[in-house]
Amino acid sequence: MSAAVLPRAAVPREQTWDAESVFADAAAWQAEYRAVLERLPDLSAFAGSLGQSPARLLDWLETLSQVRRRVAKLSFYATMCSEVDAEDETARALLGQRTGLLAAFSAAQAFQHPELLALGPDTLRDWMQSEPRLALYAQWFDDLFRQQPHIRSAEVEALLGALTDPFETVRGTFGELTNSDMVFAPARAAAGPEYAVTQSSIGTLLQSPQQALRQSAWEHYAAGYLAHQHTLASNYAARVKQNVFKARARRHPTALAAALAPDNIPVEVFYNLIHTFQANLATWHRYWDVKRRAMKLPQFQPWDVWAPILDTEPVVPFEQAVDWIAAGMAPLGPEYVTPMVRGCLEQRWVDRALNAGKRQGAFSEGTYDTAPFIMMSYNDTLKSLSTLAHELGHSMHSYFARRTQPEIYSEYTPFVAETASNFNQAMARAYLLQHQTDTAFKIAVIEEGMTNFHRYFFIMPTLARFELAVHTRIEEGKSVTADSLNSIMNDFLTEGYGSTMTWDRERSGITWAQYQHPYVAYYTFQYSTGISAAHSLADGVLKGEPDAAGRYLRFLSAGNALYPLDALKLAGVDMRSPEPIEKTFAVLAGLVDLLETLTTPA
Repeated sequence: MSAAVLPRAAVPREQTWDAESVFADAAAWQAEYRAVLERLPDLSAFAGSLGQSPARLLDWLETLSQVRRRVAKLSFYATMCSEVDAEDETARALLGQRTGLLAAFSAAQAFQHPELLALGPDTLRDWMQSEPRLALYAQWFDDLFRQQPHIRSAEVEALLGALTDPFETVRGTFGELTNSDMVFAPARAAAGPEYAVTQSSIGTLLQSPQQALRQSAWEHYAAGYLAHQHTLASNYAARVKQNVFKARARRHPTALAAALAPDNIPVEVFYNLIHTFQANLATWHRYWDVKRRAMKLPQFQPWDVWAPILDTEPVVPFEQAVDWIAAGMAPLGPEYVTPMVRGCLEQRWVDRALNAGKRQGAFSEGTYDTAPFIMMSYNDTLKSLSTLAHELGHSMHSYFARRTQPEIYSEYTPFVAETASNFNQAMARAYLLQHQTDTAFKIAVIEEGMTNFHRYFFIMPTLARFELAVHTRIEEGKSVTADSLNSIMNDFLTEGYGSTMTWDRERSGITWAQYQHPYVAYYTFQYSTGISAAHSLADGVLKGEPDAAGRYLRFLSAGNALYPLDALKLAGVDMRSPEPIEKTFAVLAGLVDLLETLTTPA
């Protein structure tokens, strides 16, 4: 371990999240764990009785909510302890107990949906009239019966449920192969030192100012995947076949329809994104050329995509980042900004320490009864500022939904999850570009923005196109191989990068295998719809459109009380149309224009 990386126990308390506000310690967690386990038989006692009367059903729903809140809090505490310190044996033990608790809780309420479906929507409508307190659950009931055509008999549902664990082995195999078994040759620039290529170092190496080092890292990383391409292809084909099987078992016409059904998203929304993305690829082609000229490269190569234009980047301490993010979010008013700043600087929402044993990446998580906590490793860069803004978007979404909605509607679906996070980044980025006068600083802000756009608005829709092509092949009864998967990916990347890129077809083709996202069917495109909705909404707020800020806050407050598309429509964006995606391409084009201006000699 590097001397610069502290053990968890040695990091300053103010850089850690307030875990004590969830449970005082592991002993307090164990006491609550035992109490909740003792409460689970109370849930099972309701089995067979939900149809007795409106009062009995209301009693069940309120009891279930109370227990669910306690289970969620126990589950989250086990997660928050383990994620920040993999060496914490106590935390590992809590995780093991958590798994058993979640399974027991799931089993204790398994009778709920079959009994409610047996009651029928007409009876429930009558009961909501006779017991007004049941009216709270109208949206939840509607969603349940909306999906009824795809709910099978109890025997089939039990079988499909039993398949969950063995089916997940495929994703686990991908993780074990790529994180544990795969070995990459070290990267090296000419006569310089060797650098280990790993899953945790590849991102940094690809951002090196040394082109030879970037090339070496990119080639060796791709070679590691190519060495296992047939296993990776077989594994992903198995995942796609699982998706197709589950879709057919639930009577969906395609795996795409099955993936979007839980959030009530029509498949047209998916195709709308893909078609608009393809129609606007020229914006990306122009960006690659502007960046090539800014870097004074005779040719633009795949390993230059993430390279910095400038050799230095701004230093942004945590407190400064919070201040700038708050200034960017000021159009939403003190109702938004005050709790956000207080959460960062006073209430310890953010675990930002860099310590040994802390997992990579960042996330926002919490429960109805906790703060909306954030885990990240803050390292005084613009990228860290952007990550903080992103996660604060998630946290403030949770803050408003939980403050406004009852527990049953206090979460939000994956389809809208990336809207609030990218909205914060868009607002913070716009503020910095408007108020910072230093050219190098502005270039750094644009580069951070383009890195984010590249992931969400280039890679993810490209992977979504790849998913559709592979699923369609399987649904048509055709086979897939490593060669066919690589060829599909190559064709899409060739189209996406255009003539500005000097192509390495063999190594680029394996790009599909370097992301775990396709193992969750059709989740990739939701990153792109999220960033599209975010920039469309931010555009309205930044322009001062009437009630744009108010509509956005109402969207955050809606939680699951509305279907995702309806919640976004409430905010002022219609994801059934291409307009939000086109607006986001306009933002992207504006950043390219500004980058060209800033990097072209006078």
